[in-house]
Amino acid sequence: MQYQITHGDLSLVLALVRGRTLAKAAELLQVDVSTVFRALRKLEANLEVALFEKNRRGYTPTQGGQALAEQAERAEQALDTARIALTLGEKTISGTVRLTCTDAVLRSLLIPVLSELMTRYPAISLELATSNAFASLSRRDADIALRLSNAPPEHLAGRRLSKSSYFVCGHPSYRTLYQQAPTELAWIAPDDSLSDHVSVAWRLQAHPNVVPRYRCSSISSVGGLVSAGLGVAALPDFLISSLDGTERLSGPLEGCDTDLWLLTRPDSLSLRSVHVFFNELAELIRARLIACGCGESQGR
Repeated sequence: MQYQITHGDLSLVLALVRGRTLAKAAELLQVDVSTVFRALRKLEANLEVALFEKNRRGYTPTQGGQALAEQAERAEQALDTARIALTLGEKTISGTVRLTCTDAVLRSLLIPVLSELMTRYPAISLELATSNAFASLSRRDADIALRLSNAPPEHLAGRRLSKSSYFVCGHPSYRTLYQQAPTELAWIAPDDSLSDHVSVAWRLQAHPNVVPRYRCSSISSVGGLVSAGLGVAALPDFLISSLDGTERLSGPLEGCDTDLWLLTRPDSLSLRSVHVFFNELAELIRARLIACGCGESQGR
């Protein structure tokens, strides 16, 4: 019969992965070093696989040991969730919520509100993925998406949070030159992976002779270079407000206004964790936008 892994086995592996030495693992498990050593040898013999390699740095998990440790962490989280549920009662919201957004949205809108949101729901685990595509949500790789779009997929349930406007921005020292000779400045722009971005279409129409000095694969990276004083770029208002030493050098750029949507699949809203997280995240993001003085925050 195949060996049945026990909770004690998982605790042993996790303690050794975290402690890296027999002594530290023994301390975490509150047993003596010889007990840890014997338990590890017995477990590896039962499984017929090496879980750790001994070297100068201590005990390093093998591929099998690392896989077992990851399962042990999931089991540990499940037990923690169960304890919280017993403490808080039936009103507890628990489970894993998977959310996808772009780097720029994550940096400027999501991270600033996560602390408050996750404090409200200590039994929720959040998985974050940054992507520019809707595909991950459609393939059920995510439960919720926070996206900039004027045409979100019709099969998704959505809540429009705000309208985002774009502005040319940069350090204040660039203001005069931008007003007098904008093409003489160093421009920062998305690369070919974002060739359909609204800021690219605007630049090609407004300044067709400009050849960007810097190209980046994400709008967040464009913002980082602008904040470092390397040039100017067209960026959304919510990102500009989060960049140190960066100001709007222009008025709103024509044709660039884009709606910010919180999206999910209709069937996902039947899950209590997703439903509650979706509604509360929408309100916190709206409040964040108002505090930053960005766009307009009328819902639909």
